Amino acid sequence: MTVIPPVSARLVDGRMHAYDLSDPAVTGRLSPAAVFDLSGEDGRIEGWAVTRDLRRLVYATTDDVRCVDRDGRTLWRLDFGPRPEQGILNARVSCAFSVDERLVWIYRPDAMAMRGDGLDRWLVVDAATGDLRADVELPSVGHGGEHFAEPDGVHMLLDVGEGQDGSRVFRGRLTEAGIELSDDLWDGDRTVIGFAPDGRHVMTVHHEQEDAAFHTWPDGAVAVRVPLAAFGHECGDAFVEWAGGYLDGDAAVVAVAGEDEETEQEWYRHHLVDVRTGEVRGGFPAETRHAYDLEPLGDGTWLRTDDDGVLWRHRYEGA
Repeated sequence: MTVIPPVSARLVDGRMHAYDLSDPAVTGRLSPAAVFDLSGEDGRIEGWAVTRDLRRLVYATTDDVRCVDRDGRTLWRLDFGPRPEQGILNARVSCAFSVDERLVWIYRPDAMAMRGDGLDRWLVVDAATGDLRADVELPSVGHGGEHFAEPDGVHMLLDVGEGQDGSRVFRGRLTEAGIELSDDLWDGDRTVIGFAPDGRHVMTVHHEQEDAAFHTWPDGAVAVRVPLAAFGHECGDAFVEWAGGYLDGDAAVVAVAGEDEETEQEWYRHHLVDVRTGEVRGGFPAETRHAYDLEPLGDGTWLRTDDDGVLWRHRYEGA
């Protein structure tokens, strides 16, 4: 089963633009296949996900998660309850559909949000009704989290960013007893970038940004490690960004950034890496707004956004 995302969504001026990416032959300037009007939320939106048929959108705010249709009707709402008046310490809620889109997984950074008992929480709700199916406390104090649905259709990965303390990666699946949780897969040292197209490998970057690595999955063992020096840099003047991903089954894009000591100008470059051997094939020809404005889709194509907020899809034509 492929893990290439068939849809993508971008928030532009209070509207959620949803794009159909199911046809890899479609490249160039993309037009949204659906638009959800969220202008009434006034910048409160923190995370979102859209269904493959582009009929429903779930989005998270500080206070709740809502599911809406393309006409703007609220299908369900999950309220998080009261929060302290003193505000939030850089905490963002995130949400994602399961592969079969029957469930919505929700990460709540309650510790940083100073909500409830002060423990981060991972929730699973019914995607059709919003009814809570399971809820588990996480041993993390995160600023935010990113979900990665595994192609087995059962498990979900959650990468929780704890700032200077690293990234804690959790693996969960819903059972009759609740969320079965595997805790902290790489001891806080690695940040997940994404799955290979076949789902049998996963790419990570070291929390200290000193290397990129490719792991067999689901055991998580390192198959290939690419140190910063392989890109022609040492740790003093550059670092590997928590960005990039699998271009296809054989190659990945890795971003390296730094600052020029003389001019103090920040710079970044994208590189193409052979995921089987770790060989750096050379620079990746992508003109992007910043290091993170490049999203490989695993089928030989990648996304970028221009200065006007327009989404473009490109196909890599290199050797």
